Amino acid sequence: MSAIPGAWRRTAAGAGLLSPEGNVAPTIFAEMSAAAVRTGAINLGQGFPDEDGPAEVLEAARTAISHGMNQYPPGRGFPDLLAAISEHQHRFYGLVVDPVTEVIVTAGATEALTATLLALIDSPDDEVVVFEPYYDSYAAAVALAGARLRTVPLRRPDFQPDLEALAASVTDRTRIILVNDPHNPTGVVFTSEVKAEIVRLAHQHDAIIVTDEVYEHLTFAAPHVPLTTLPGAAERTLTISSGGKTFSATGWKIGWIHGPADLITAVLTVKQYLTYVNGSAFQPAIAVGLRMPDAFFTDAAATLAHKHEILGAGLRSAGFDVAMPQGGYFTVADATALGGSDTAAFCRAMPEKAGVVAIPMSAFVSPDHQGEYSGLVRFAACKKIDVLEEAARRLAAASF
Repeated sequence: MSAIPGAWRRTAAGAGLLSPEGNVAPTIFAEMSAAAVRTGAINLGQGFPDEDGPAEVLEAARTAISHGMNQYPPGRGFPDLLAAISEHQHRFYGLVVDPVTEVIVTAGATEALTATLLALIDSPDDEVVVFEPYYDSYAAAVALAGARLRTVPLRRPDFQPDLEALAASVTDRTRIILVNDPHNPTGVVFTSEVKAEIVRLAHQHDAIIVTDEVYEHLTFAAPHVPLTTLPGAAERTLTISSGGKTFSATGWKIGWIHGPADLITAVLTVKQYLTYVNGSAFQPAIAVGLRMPDAFFTDAAATLAHKHEILGAGLRSAGFDVAMPQGGYFTVADATALGGSDTAAFCRAMPEKAGVVAIPMSAFVSPDHQGEYSGLVRFAACKKIDVLEEAARRLAAASF
């Protein structure tokens, strides 16, 4: 007899969390990271930096530990971090956010998203609209919340959604429109027309907008524009972000969510029974990070853009067709010309053939839509420059 209760078993199976035998299914991320260790390949699969963030932020965490900030923080988060989040939103985007009633600190953006869906999904008939490809936890969180997933495709060459397809996907059954901008895995930044249409559809169908903006400071052509700044958006938008990507501290898991007080209260009602609180000593450190000078944020984006250029050049030399990103950690490339139409098989062979690990786009696509993204592979550019230069050399010299 399985130890997994029936309802959870059905949910986990529907989200792809269980193998056909009922065991926990290993992710492609774990498989490819293991392949990197086994073969000595450079791991451009998982999206974490291989160098530390700013010294001021790291030192603030050490100071917090040495000063005894090692017990439970308040349920909403330490007041200084809540204030820093509010200040950050006003400083960069002109938003007025009440740090007392309109912000929660979370265990990363993933918990913020999961708590939001669990709090706001009312019925099995509720639908959550996401843009596909999508970060893999989205489908799992939607399934755990008991809702239905509806997807809007993002296709090459520009990975922007078709507005008619978007309008057709949002209906009166839509409870939440989930927007990841800048987008993982494609690296696209949605146009102002797309964002305006999302707001229009949310009003028309009385839907809530939930945004995942963890790459907000890592855009390359223009500053990030939060969706909640658009006319009519703030009253029905919950904005999620995190310090992990901006400050190269992904293991700290300090995220946040802000929005209308009544929606935040609903999310807090659920969040308090998930992790309750987290990262006591890291919260004041992220507050220091959010108050860093503008030059830090500008330089971080410029450095990452340069890393993408190094990686892109290597991929093109190897024969990939590269879609240069507008933001975020990842570069997407088409391996079809190299015989990589089956990207899962292609990526499994890459560690031996090229000494580099990447993730097939199939990891971010629902089973019914795999064929639409055949040939596409995601590479992480958030690594040291010398690591990327070596990866570029290996790719250019590989025989696929």
